[in-house]
Amino acid sequence: MTTIPSRVQAPPLVLTVAGSDSGGGAGIQADLKTMLALGVHGMSVVAAVTAQNSLGVQGYWELPPEAVRAQLDSVLSDIGVHAVKTGMLASTVLVETVAEALAGSDAPAVVDPVGVSKHGDSLLAPDAVHAVRSALLPVATVVTPNLFEVEQLTGVKVVDESGLREAAEAVKALGPRWVLIKGGHLPGEPADLLFDGEREHRFTAPRHDNRHTHGTGCTLASAIASHLAMGEDVPTAVAKAKEYVTGAIAAGFPLGSGIGPVDHAWRQRP
Repeated sequence: MTTIPSRVQAPPLVLTVAGSDSGGGAGIQADLKTMLALGVHGMSVVAAVTAQNSLGVQGYWELPPEAVRAQLDSVLSDIGVHAVKTGMLASTVLVETVAEALAGSDAPAVVDPVGVSKHGDSLLAPDAVHAVRSALLPVATVVTPNLFEVEQLTGVKVVDESGLREAAEAVKALGPRWVLIKGGHLPGEPADLLFDGEREHRFTAPRHDNRHTHGTGCTLASAIASHLAMGEDVPTAVAKAKEYVTGAIAAGFPLGSGIGPVDHAWRQRP
C-alpha cells in the first residue's frame, strides 16, 4: 500500500493556450503529455478544436473569445501559473485576447506562432498574422518559429544555416525577449539558433531517420515552458527541452496511415 505524505506540495504550474488535436499527437494533447512527462502540472485553455488525424486537418472551429477569456480568468485568478505556452490561436480576436492576458501576467510566456500543421494545413487566419506580430510577440519571453513561420512573420526566407541569424534578428525586432529559430527543415545537421539581441546560442541534435514527427513544435515549446516553470534560465530550458524532444522524435511511432506522433513517454518506456 502506498503511503501518501501528509503535506503534499503542488509541482510547478504550466498553462497551455492552444488548439485541441483529436488525433492526440499535437496541440493541447501533446502539451499536457509533455508537461506530465517533465514533472509539472499542466492546465489548458482550449482556443480551437480540430478534426485531425495522421493524414491531416479535416477542419477546425475556434471558440468564442468570451469562452477563451473565461478559461484564462478561471485559471489565472485562482490557481496561478509559473509559465504559459501558446499554440494555435486561429484568429485575430483570439490572438489579441490571449496577448492581453499574457501582458497582465508575470509568468514567462513561450509563444509557438502556429501557422500551419505538419501536413501543410492552415491553422491561422491570414488577417491574424498582423496581430501575432503586433500584440503577441511583444509579450513573449521566448518565441519558437519554424522557417515557414519566420517567412510568414517577417518575409525573411532561410535557405541554409547561414541565414538563421538574419531570421533571428528579424523576429527579435518584433519584440520578444528571446527568439528560437528552428532549423530542422534545412539540409544537413539540424541546428536551432537562440538569440536575445546580443547573445547567440546554437543547438544541434542528431537527425533521426523517422518520419513520425507529428507534434514536434508543440512538444518543444511545452518542454521549454516546463523547464522555465522549474526555474531554469532560457538557454538552459531550451537545451533541456531539445534533449527531451530529440528523444521523443527518435521514438516516434506509426499511427493511422499517415504521419505518426513523437513519443512523449519515451523516458518512461522500457
